[in-house]
Amino acid sequence: MTTTDQRPATLAEIVDGASQPGRPGPDGASVGRAGRYAAAVLVLGLTLAVGFFAGRAGGTAGPARPAAAGALAHANHGPGGLEVSRDGWTLTVDQARLRAGKPGELVFRITDTAGAALTDFQVVHDRQLHLILVGRDLGGYQHVHPEMSPDGSWRVTITPAAPGPLRAIADFWPTGAAAGTTLGVDLPVPGRYAAEELAPPEETVLVDGYTVTLDGGLRAGESNQVLVWLGRDGQPVNDLQLHLGAYGHLVALRQGDLAYLHVHPAAASQPSSVVAFGITVPSAGTYRLFFEFRHLDEVRVAAFTVVV
Repeated sequence: MTTTDQRPATLAEIVDGASQPGRPGPDGASVGRAGRYAAAVLVLGLTLAVGFFAGRAGGTAGPARPAAAGALAHANHGPGGLEVSRDGWTLTVDQARLRAGKPGELVFRITDTAGAALTDFQVVHDRQLHLILVGRDLGGYQHVHPEMSPDGSWRVTITPAAPGPLRAIADFWPTGAAAGTTLGVDLPVPGRYAAEELAPPEETVLVDGYTVTLDGGLRAGESNQVLVWLGRDGQPVNDLQLHLGAYGHLVALRQGDLAYLHVHPAAASQPSSVVAFGITVPSAGTYRLFFEFRHLDEVRVAAFTVVV
């Protein structure tokens, strides 16, 4: 797949107008949106690509329009992580010996209304429970997978990046339940707390030599489509490895209350340099999007600030 030279003029006129300039692509070269469109058609199929780029036909600032029903697989969960108790379950912290910059053990349980620990979880995306850790300033993001003991207690060693309140968000699905549950709790990390300023919105970020571009805007309360493009050493990254059963994951957190969305990509039979997501954000505001991808046997995270 190429994203630089094969730019059908007819697609350019349909999607973005022949007068629209190119802009940097994931490999650092100047790539017109029509070139990206042609690449997306090859990778994602015509229906999905047309649904995405139709929303960008009005210019660079226009957000993506909603996809046709069924165009994107793995639709995101609704916002969660705002409550310590929900759906009859409580996130109960038994131990949190945490210090900034030092490994510490976190022990917790998911308990019912009688205080008994839940021990029967469905496996969702290769794990029984996903734990997101992030500072209240949206710094120090971690996505970890604790181990459960027979008594229902979960243990994980974590290293907080900085002092201050650390939000722990547990994403799980009790066996037999109609839907999953997401619970959240603040964990204290002693020390002088100085909130870091959130990074400004940027379409492209650099992560360990990878160029990662987030393409597409967001509208509150609508089903939006976004594409993530990856490049390295001047070439598209076409050999992503599966990470938790998919070629990428996207976690969105709303600034202020840290409302949580865990978004999974459109189904793909093989890896490519573009990963497509469908996401619905619940309200206007500022969001931090964390894109996780696996390449060369290592998981990396690219973070984007998006204002809705």
